[in-house]
Amino acid sequence: MSQPQQSTIRNRLLKVLAPDEFERLAPHLEPMPLAIRRVLIAPNEPITHAMFVEGGVCSLIADTSEGRVEIGMIGYEGFIGVPLLLGTNRSPHMALVQADGVALRIAAPELVEALQVSSALRSVLGRYVQSLIVQVGQTVYANADANLEGRLARWILMTDDRLQGGELPLTHDFLSAMLSVRRPGVTTAVHILEGAGMIQAKRGRITVLDREKLMELAGDTYGPAETEYERLFEES
Repeated sequence: MSQPQQSTIRNRLLKVLAPDEFERLAPHLEPMPLAIRRVLIAPNEPITHAMFVEGGVCSLIADTSEGRVEIGMIGYEGFIGVPLLLGTNRSPHMALVQADGVALRIAAPELVEALQVSSALRSVLGRYVQSLIVQVGQTVYANADANLEGRLARWILMTDDRLQGGELPLTHDFLSAMLSVRRPGVTTAVHILEGAGMIQAKRGRITVLDREKLMELAGDTYGPAETEYERLFEES
């Protein structure tokens, strides 16, 4: 299997690495399909691989007494396996694919070894963790303060950012689980957004029609995390 070339990489973390740093990782990176609903990291189980997302969308999910709720979202801007960077090999949270794609995975021991010898790699991944912390904080804020329509608008915007246009594979059942609300509530919220001309929903697919209106509805629950990510990587 030929190793990936940095010039063709889409993942933003791998792209900003200096060429010699990327070459250190490249022999250990292997393509991995991301099939919808695939569990990438199981709660409280050893993390065997980290994954740099090239395409698709993954969710970080917490299991609560009232069901599952999404606490974070990862696409081509990030990587899955943050606990490995922080010195542990497991997490109470699940990583689950919510939109098909592909990732480049690296075995946990190889990533840990690379982190031990490369301060540049630690810096890049550490900056990503900072942006993810801000995103999780914004999710907490949205769940506590925004109405369902606003939360749905934020979620659609974040998914659209990572898929960069086109149809979003978002069923009402899945949205219900991710937003931790009953399915009828999601159905009503989708109809409201569709009626306002923000989206088109059809057969488990959502097409964004008006991002500006979605952003207005989401308010300041959307934007701070995205701005923080760009700030952290603007000099890369």
